[in-house]
Amino acid sequence: MEELNCIVTNIIQVSPIMKIIRVKPSNWDLPVYKAGQFVALGLYGSAEKCAEATDEFKEQEPDKLVRRAYSIASSSTQDYVEFYITLVHSGSLTPRVFALKIGDKIWMGKKAVGMFTIDQIDPEKNVVLVATGTGVAPYMSMLRSNALSRKGKVMVIHGASNSWDLGYSSELSLLESMFPNFSYYPTVTMPEKEAANWRGDTRFIDAIWNAKVVEEKWGFKPEPDNTHVFLCGNPNMTNGMTEILEGEGFKEHKKREPGQIHVEKF
Repeated sequence: MEELNCIVTNIIQVSPIMKIIRVKPSNWDLPVYKAGQFVALGLYGSAEKCAEATDEFKEQEPDKLVRRAYSIASSSTQDYVEFYITLVHSGSLTPRVFALKIGDKIWMGKKAVGMFTIDQIDPEKNVVLVATGTGVAPYMSMLRSNALSRKGKVMVIHGASNSWDLGYSSELSLLESMFPNFSYYPTVTMPEKEAANWRGDTRFIDAIWNAKVVEEKWGFKPEPDNTHVFLCGNPNMTNGMTEILEGEGFKEHKKREPGQIHVEKF
């Protein structure tokens, strides 16, 4: 059996179904990675599951390592690796991850990969980072690395069902107060469930874009020649926003055909 090569060093319960988990490699170092990349986490099928777990779609073999890829939320200057994870009640891995305690072991791949990175973009260009749910994780890595040293403007639009699902909202609000070129724009789509009155936006992200909120914040229109848009989250959002942006002249970025729309699909 492959060794569980990392230790859980911190767990933050963001909401009933969302956790921020930090892991530290045991006697090895994750090679330097680019902000926005992802790496695999794993646990054996024999690992305990959290109380909220339901029956799995497919039962796992006890000696088989169940692996899934997760975007990294920390910067590579840290000696730990941070993840923002949603519980999938009938999933094979997250119910096991949600049962972990500080000091428990977990497996992590030894190399981060992915093309969803900001380093390839001219620092003079503006960037809109659009997320739903835990899709904000790669943007936290970017902001904690070097995204805020860019000359262009940077804006995070983060959508969730409720305010308690807006992970990192305190940190993002703090960054907005510290950096003049950075804006944070949260929205919740189920305000009727809020315990306290939600005073922010309640529209879906496509409606926010169509209402020209970015243009209002920046004082100029985001266009293909001055702005790149990153999309990370549920397919309804990424597909819908891609369609809207292409209608405005933006083009999806591909390895051999550079464009201004960068998509990371769940």
